[in-house]
Amino acid sequence: AALPALALGAGLLVAAWRWLRGAARPVLGGSMRGKTVIITGANSGLGRAAAAELLRMRARVIMGCRDRARAERAAREIRAEVGERADGGGELVVRELDLASLRSVRAFCHRVLQEESRLDVLINNAGVFQCPYMKTEDGFEMQFGVNHLGHFLLTNLLLGLLKNSAPSRIVVVSSKLYKYGEINFEDLNSEISYNKSFCYSRSKLANILFARELARRLEGTGVTVNSLHPGIVRTNLGRHVNIPLLAKPLFNLVSWAFFKTPLEGAQTSIYLASSPDVEGVSGKYFGDCKEEELLPKAMDDLVARKLWDISEVMVGLLK
Repeated sequence: AALPALALGAGLLVAAWRWLRGAARPVLGGSMRGKTVIITGANSGLGRAAAAELLRMRARVIMGCRDRARAERAAREIRAEVGERADGGGELVVRELDLASLRSVRAFCHRVLQEESRLDVLINNAGVFQCPYMKTEDGFEMQFGVNHLGHFLLTNLLLGLLKNSAPSRIVVVSSKLYKYGEINFEDLNSEISYNKSFCYSRSKLANILFARELARRLEGTGVTVNSLHPGIVRTNLGRHVNIPLLAKPLFNLVSWAFFKTPLEGAQTSIYLASSPDVEGVSGKYFGDCKEEELLPKAMDDLVARKLWDISEVMVGLLK
C-alpha cells in the first residue's frame, strides 16, 4: 500500500510543479499585424509553437521546412487551432527549405526575394541534435552544416530585405550546451574525430558567435540580432538519442514533469521577435525572456570574425 501512496504523492507533486511553472509563463500580447516572419523548422516543436503564437498575433508567417507534406499538415493544424479571424489578420505560408542543401537555401531565398516586399523577423530555429556522423549534400558534417552553415547562408542572402524593412530582427536559437563546445578550426568538418555531443555543442557555440559578429556588422542599420537558449524542451529533436527500453517509462515521466512544453520553450523566441522591450537591443543572449551572461569563449570577437570569414568561403559567398 505504501508504494501506490508514494506514487500518488509523487504524481500530485509533479502536477503541482507543472501547474506552477505554467502559471509563471510570461503572457505575451501585442500585435504583429503587417509584419512578415520567417521561421525555419516550423512544422514541429519550438518552431511550430512560435508559428502558432505569431499567427495568433496576426503576423504573416512563412514556415521554412524540409518536408513539405509534414509542413502543410502542421499548417492546417495551426490554422484550426488559432481559428480564422474575421478581420483577416495573420497568414500562414509554407515554403520548402532544406538547410542541409545550400542549393535549397538559395532557391528558398530567391523565391522569398521575388515574392515578399518585406521581412520583419527571421527566426533561425531549425536544428539537428546528436545525430550519427553524416554529411550534408555539400559535404559538411550534418550538425555544423545545418545548425550553423545553412542558417549562415540563409541569413546573409536575406540581409538586404531585412535592411530594407528595418527596424527588423534576427533571432538565433542556440542552446546552453554551447558551454561544452569548442571551435576547432583545424577540424570544423569533424574529419579527424567525431563526437556527436561535442559537435552539437560546437554548432550551438557557432550560432552565438555568428549572432555576435552579425550584430557588430549590422550596427546602425536598424536590424538587430540576438541569440537564445530555449531550455530543455520535449520535442522530437532528441530522436537520435538512444534510451534503453527499460528506462523509457522513467524518462517519459521525468520529461513530462520537468521538461518544458514546446510552447513554453518558444516563449523567448516569440519575445525576441515581437516584444517592444527589446526594440533596438542587439548582440545579446537570452533565456526565459531575460538577458543572460555568456562564457568568455562565446564573446571572443577574434574567433567570431575568423569563423565568419571561413563560413563565407564554405557556403560560397566568397571564393
